[in-house]
Amino acid sequence: MRAALPLGQDDRTTMASIAPDNPPINEVGGGVDTHQDTHTAAMIDPVGRVLGTELFPATPAGYTTLLAWMRAFGQLTRVGVEGTGVYGAGLIRLLQAEHIDVIEIDRPDRKARRFKGKSDPIDAIAAAKAALAGERTGIAKQRDGQVEALRCLRIARRSAVDQRAGIQRQIKTCLPGPPPPAAHRGDQRPR
Repeated sequence: MRAALPLGQDDRTTMASIAPDNPPINEVGGGVDTHQDTHTAAMIDPVGRVLGTELFPATPAGYTTLLAWMRAFGQLTRVGVEGTGVYGAGLIRLLQAEHIDVIEIDRPDRKARRFKGKSDPIDAIAAAKAALAGERTGIAKQRDGQVEALRCLRIARRSAVDQRAGIQRQIKTCLPGPPPPAAHRGDQRPR
C-alpha cells in the first residue's frame, strides 16, 4: 500500500524543463515618421507584427521619451527613420549616441501609399518593416563633418544667387524706362 502524500503532490518524477534558464531577449525593430512638431513611432517584432504606435513631441525630451518607449518592447536592434536630414536630425543624433543602428527610409512610393492609405502611424510601421527587411534604405545622414560643411556652403550660395536675382529685378523697376514713343503723326505733308 502507498503512503498518502500531502495535497497537491504526487509520487511522479518531475520532468526537466526544456525551456532555457535564460530566455532569449526579445529583439524588436522600430520606425519613425518625422515631422516638424511631432514624431510618430512604431514598434514591430522580427516577424513584422505591430507591437504599438505612439506620438511624441519633436523636442530633446520627446526624443528621450521616444527611445525609452521603444526600449520597453525589448532589445532594440534597428530603427528606420523617414527624414533623417531635416526633422529627424535631433532624434538621429540621440539614437546614434546610444549606439542604435539607424537606417534612413525613403518615402513609400505613391502606388503603395494609394493601396495602404496615408497616415503617420502607417508610415512609421512601413519604416520599421523596411528597416528590418533592408529594403528602400540608406545610411542615416550625418549632420557634422565635411559633408555638413559643404551642405551649408551650398545653402548659402543658393540663397545669395536668389537674392542677387531679386535685387536685379528691384533695380530694374526703379530705373526710368525709355522715353515714350513720339506721337504717331502719320503721313501728313504740307500741301
